[in-house]
Amino acid sequence: MASKKMHPKFNVPNFGTKSRKRVLERWRKQRGQDSKKRIKKAFAGAEPMIGYKNPASVSGVRQSGRRLVLVRNAQELGSAMLNNKPDSIDVAFAKSLGKRKRSELAVAASAKGFRIVNA
Repeated sequence: MASKKMHPKFNVPNFGTKSRKRVLERWRKQRGQDSKKRIKKAFAGAEPMIGYKNPASVSGVRQSGRRLVLVRNAQELGSAMLNNKPDSIDVAFAKSLGKRKRSELAVAASAKGFRIVNA
């Protein structure tokens, strides 16, 4: 299995200005007419592009080496448990899942040996 590629930190355009406190640390496409980053000047830093994409074999794999499976109901949990080994996936319950169903599914998943990320 290949490993994930490293990529540079994608800085927010014009992050070094006076109003830095108000600029959130997330990537935004630069659209300014005079933006040096838009015309890809080297000193302005890297920007996301297709070349930084990881191979399909490691795309979506977490640091632990497992894939994350989102579970919304008992049927999805059952199919995830049938198709995968316990040491190959992590189970995450959907936000919309209630307390009662969440506890029922947690018992079923832990009995089979699956790790629950947000129990």
